[in-house]
Amino acid sequence: MSTTTAPKPAAPERPAQQLRTRRPVRPAAVAKNLGALLLALLFVFPVYWMFSSALKPADQMLTKDPVFVFTPTMDNFGKATGVENFWTYVTNSVLVTLGAVLLALLVALAASFAIARMRFKGRKGLVLTVMMAQMAPWEVMVIAMYMIVRDAEMLNSLPLLTAIYFVMILPFTIWTLRGFIAAVPVTLEEAAQIDGCTRGQAFRKVIFPLLAPGLMSTSLFGFITAWNEFAMVLILNKEKTAQTLPLWLTEFMSAFGNDWGATMAASSLFAVPVLLIFIFLQRKAVGGMTAGAVKG
Repeated sequence: MSTTTAPKPAAPERPAQQLRTRRPVRPAAVAKNLGALLLALLFVFPVYWMFSSALKPADQMLTKDPVFVFTPTMDNFGKATGVENFWTYVTNSVLVTLGAVLLALLVALAASFAIARMRFKGRKGLVLTVMMAQMAPWEVMVIAMYMIVRDAEMLNSLPLLTAIYFVMILPFTIWTLRGFIAAVPVTLEEAAQIDGCTRGQAFRKVIFPLLAPGLMSTSLFGFITAWNEFAMVLILNKEKTAQTLPLWLTEFMSAFGNDWGATMAASSLFAVPVLLIFIFLQRKAVGGMTAGAVKG
């Protein structure tokens, strides 16, 4: 005689509100979020004030009480771009900056690969030299560099300025790319060589595609360094036709006063390329800054 068991009644469904568990609010987490928000506002406010001041009329620029609501005007941007040799400044900055960054990437790729993959006599000394060059303040060498360049009759030379910026950003580029190459497993390169690739082909087809975050982060750093550099071009390039945009910002300051509206407009235009590049590369750049700092 077979016995059958009656099915168990289904458990009553709980309301959706009862299934949701509310996490307790932690005062420490709230304090950290508020602190981060205040810190972000502290850094963002100067940028906002610069862009807003560039749009203010002249009579609302220097007032006793800050003016937050006003009718925007483009007059300040007209004054900023109406300076003589403005497009010469732009062209010189673009050529010098891009030239220095591209040269640094090409040289740093070879140097960082040698440091990360090869074992040779003097390797540790080379790494130490790169680190010391990265930490050295370039401003202390301005006078000596000026005397050398003057004696060589190479003042007001854009190729020389490009070479100086290239040397300035090269140590950081080598150090960062070295970390990225060291993070790539050697087995991938060896597998490519087993499949018939030479060492150069293995680097080009296997390692190089994996270096995109490192290339972007180092390119961003190099671009910002060369784009913002002021002391070298001020000392070495006295002619207007050989100067870059950082010196363009000084066109609105004189012994009779400063045109703050034009200065803010020029500063805004000067910062726009860096902001756009950072927004475009921010994810890769942030990952590159951290991932490249590995022990090797």
